[in-house]
Amino acid sequence: MKKDREKFVRYLESQELKYTRPREVIVEAFLKSCKHLGVDELFVLAKKVDRSIGYATVHRTMRLLKEAGLARELDFGEGKKRYEHLVADHHDHFICLKCNRVIEFFDPVIEKRQEALCRQRKFKNQSHRLQIFGVCKDCNEKGS
Repeated sequence: MKKDREKFVRYLESQELKYTRPREVIVEAFLKSCKHLGVDELFVLAKKVDRSIGYATVHRTMRLLKEAGLARELDFGEGKKRYEHLVADHHDHFICLKCNRVIEFFDPVIEKRQEALCRQRKFKNQSHRLQIFGVCKDCNEKGS
């Protein structure tokens, strides 16, 4: 986490921006979380540490984290953006349409098949994202 914070500080300096206390609180909350956070959730976490932090500051800081290469913006079809750490290993997502839970997974068979498809079609893959929308085990068991 310290390395990521330092990378962010260097990015801010390159943009002639300051690493302020509100940005520090937001970055710490984001980097400590294991969840795919939206600005709303991150705002709540940051406000617990520093009541003076504004919503716009959280939004701008997440944009800066994305530009710095530390966050990826995700759209799970809920009408809001979520963010995840870019430093995490590659993974894909199951998204529950009932409770909005996001479950990360990695399947080497799927990865190998995608690589083979790219080779067959002489396609140079830069990145990819797999999102499977459905209903999670918990919601299925509840019958909701």
